[in-house]
Amino acid sequence: MAVGVLYTAAGLIVLILGFIIGSVLIRGLPVLSWHFLTARSSDLHTGGGISMQIFNTIYILILSMLIALPIGLGAGIHLAEYAKPGRLTSAVRLATESLASVPSIVFGLFGMILFVNTAHLGFSRLGGAATLAILNLPLIVRVTEEALRSVPDDLRHASLALGATKEETIFNAVLPAAVGRLATGAILAAGRALGESAVLIATAGMSSPRYLTLDPLASGETLAVHLWYVNAENSLSDAARIADGTAAFLILAMLVISLGIGWLAGRLNKRLAGEG
Repeated sequence: MAVGVLYTAAGLIVLILGFIIGSVLIRGLPVLSWHFLTARSSDLHTGGGISMQIFNTIYILILSMLIALPIGLGAGIHLAEYAKPGRLTSAVRLATESLASVPSIVFGLFGMILFVNTAHLGFSRLGGAATLAILNLPLIVRVTEEALRSVPDDLRHASLALGATKEETIFNAVLPAAVGRLATGAILAAGRALGESAVLIATAGMSSPRYLTLDPLASGETLAVHLWYVNAENSLSDAARIADGTAAFLILAMLVISLGIGWLAGRLNKRLAGEG
């Protein structure tokens, strides 16, 4: 009976996810074309595309992961391998759990005050990426700590018995053994960064440079922000068509990133296990 309930719940989740993704793709896939993907968006004329929004999304995603991954992995490794039970460790874990439950709009307002106004970055890709990194830090820290704790202690003891130092054991034995779970955390963080809009409206802005540029201080409207803007503010006759195409491209991008990171993690696991 209990197993049947669990299977039913799992099947229901798959059905809901399939319905959402299927309905978005059915409406959006016919919109996707080379012109739509390479043309600039327009507030004045119909037939606009999403080229700058694609570039901004990738740019901000890479920047945010470059900021969040070293800090999050370091904090997770410290909590799993070095931190001793005590008030300080409990306080760090409580802070991490509390940050994970804060609504994203609060992070957006925090980022606007800290990066846009105080640091004078303005509405910029860098400000948006830094705020996204703070948003994703709790997730990366928790996933890293749990991934390392799931590695059997026998592996650590064997490495130490062979004369390796604790640092060598962590980086050469423990981290490779946990790479699959760490990749899962990276996928979740990247997916959240791709789909986030409330944070970026307040920090990266809702406009794009006129020309392609790598300037991190340029404003950077992402796909998710563009999707919200087209639905809420744009009055052109093809606004619904652009929104459908943007949503479909976002879904496809998230699937590609998830499958790509999963494939890389699988290949790395096999290589470390001597199978590849």
